[in-house]
Amino acid sequence: MSDLLKRLAYLQTRRDRTPNLDLARDLVARNDKAGIREIAENMWNENKNIHWDCVHVMYEIGVMEPNLISQYAEDFLKLLKSRHNNMVWGAMTALAEIAKVKPDFIFRHVDEIKKAKEAGSVITIDNSISALAHTAAANEEYNKAIFPYLLRHLSTCRPKEVPQHAERTLPAVNESNKDDFIKVLKKRNDDLSGAAFTRLSRIIRLAEKIA
Repeated sequence: MSDLLKRLAYLQTRRDRTPNLDLARDLVARNDKAGIREIAENMWNENKNIHWDCVHVMYEIGVMEPNLISQYAEDFLKLLKSRHNNMVWGAMTALAEIAKVKPDFIFRHVDEIKKAKEAGSVITIDNSISALAHTAAANEEYNKAIFPYLLRHLSTCRPKEVPQHAERTLPAVNESNKDDFIKVLKKRNDDLSGAAFTRLSRIIRLAEKIA
């Protein structure tokens, strides 16, 4: 077992995930591509605890510097088919970050992202919206293909999900589509009250300022 893997939470017999986050921060700070490669390879470790810790380290790296994990996009896409829910949402979290720097890849696999979203957990759904929104933000072609899907989701998802998913959709909102976005949100605001209503109203105001 390498010294790098020994820093994983499971191998330190820790139940919290702090060691994984510390390792991710260290790898990013040192731009340690060899170390990141070792973690990526062990996303397929036969020990499911090491397997999961490595997925966790990788998506935490992605949150800080998505370019450092973008070359492993295919691995994350394969993990969307995992039987283990935490692997799926961990992979989708990584893909949401990769979408910021490699939207072409996500667009080529948009149907697989949608399929994982439709069958996924709450966290998987959340991050799939982000992955699609960042991809839609890349150019007009991608936006026209993806944005109507995001609007349909916002029109039909559970009321309590609307504010967060609207917020995650914001990167894809531009001057040409903001009116449709606002129209959907105003209609959904009728279903909300309290903090959720206030949060969605704030998102509407942000959208109105987009030029």
